[in-house]
Amino acid sequence: MKEKGKPNWLQLLRVYGTVIAAILIVIGFSVLSPTSFATWDNAVNISRQISFLVIIAVGATLVMAIGEFDLSVGAMASLGGVFSAKLAVQGSPFWAVFLIPLGVAFGIGFINGWIVTRFRVLSFITTMAMGTILGGFTFWFTGGTTIFENIPESFRYLGQSEWLGIPVLSFVMILVTVIFWFVMANTAFGRRLYALGGNEAASRIAGINVHANKNLAFAICAALAALAGILMASRLGSAHPTGGNGLFLPAYAAAFLGMTTFKEGVPNIWGTFVGAAIIGILANGLTILEVPTFMQDVITGVIVISAVILQKLGRK
Repeated sequence: MKEKGKPNWLQLLRVYGTVIAAILIVIGFSVLSPTSFATWDNAVNISRQISFLVIIAVGATLVMAIGEFDLSVGAMASLGGVFSAKLAVQGSPFWAVFLIPLGVAFGIGFINGWIVTRFRVLSFITTMAMGTILGGFTFWFTGGTTIFENIPESFRYLGQSEWLGIPVLSFVMILVTVIFWFVMANTAFGRRLYALGGNEAASRIAGINVHANKNLAFAICAALAALAGILMASRLGSAHPTGGNGLFLPAYAAAFLGMTTFKEGVPNIWGTFVGAAIIGILANGLTILEVPTFMQDVITGVIVISAVILQKLGRK
């Protein structure tokens, strides 16, 4: 029996072990490359680099909270980027360049949720097929080429500007994180999503509208994926038909790492933020140390697996 007042180190390790690991990673890179890694400029650079990943991973976290997966987020990000870039090149108003692609993505995400709930099709099959459709449509829409000519400066603003020496992208990332942390932690909608992920049958008996809440979770996830793609295109000043595809696996790695942080085994927004930060710090530090890209992927995968194993051992 644990002595009264004695700290439960195992419990602390289970809940905050991932955060501790992140701190140790930062210390390690700071020691190995103090002049390149441990600088304010590099910290700002990391915040900019992870902004797209955090935003798309937050959307994935909402869908994971209801016990589902959306495998179309990468293709959705690509579509959002090229769609917004096309509108910008055609001289559309600033608000239209951003809101129209987000509205289209919201509708497509809602369709994903409707198919999953109405016909009880597995979400990974539905969204994988939708991702394939979106990938084909995006390729046709762009002719398979990168959109970069005649991109207006107004479109580049969010992606390339800074406020007080900090990228606007970093502010957008924090804003999205705080908003959806509040939604998931302090609103009825967030509690309903967690209830659905915990026990859908019991939630239905309790009077929760399963279809409506699941559809909305998929729709928000798709809109956030499109937002990440739009911001990426704004940052680069161009949009490629497969530009967002590389965000898919890191997004779910971040969300899954987040499940080992703060709330054991439960998707949560700040945990996802920490997971994305770990992935971004690893990529940045390993690049500075000139570690080959394929080894970065191997190391990232090992860390994710290790986090899962430690979580399971801690529960036992």
